[in-house]
Amino acid sequence: MNRLLLTGLLGLLSAVLPVWGFTATVISLDGVTTVSKTLPDATDLWVTKADLPSVNGFELKPEGACLDEICIPIRQNEDSQLFVTRQGSGWVNVTGLARILKQPVVADYDTQTFSLGAIPVQRTSFVRDALAPDFELTDWQGNTHRLSDFKGKKIMLLSWASW
Repeated sequence: MNRLLLTGLLGLLSAVLPVWGFTATVISLDGVTTVSKTLPDATDLWVTKADLPSVNGFELKPEGACLDEICIPIRQNEDSQLFVTRQGSGWVNVTGLARILKQPVVADYDTQTFSLGAIPVQRTSFVRDALAPDFELTDWQGNTHRLSDFKGKKIMLLSWASW
């Protein structure tokens, strides 16, 4: 059965049957989050409005899904590709939101595991302002060094990975 047909059938069933779904695991730059309630969908991850901030940092406000100065308009008074109401609960399409943001998503549908990459519009400030994000590393002697410790100095960063 093709995914489009399966998605349509699941959407129809979820409108009349009790809301059910699978537990999903979401991996993002902020860590790993387990979502206990999702809407059944063959291609997208739908979470409750309450779970949205823990999944990707966005909050659902009257004007839409917002994170800092980024705000994606979402109508919450009618079903759409980004928002649906099922049995009185509002659900947000996390992967649909990621597509709009051009955020990379990798999904393993068999295990209901989703990995969300960085949101490109958040990274543009690094290029525009020519500032690297602050980070810290421990050297081979156990001393911790922060990039900000070298502010105003020229540095060369050398990275290497065995994989």
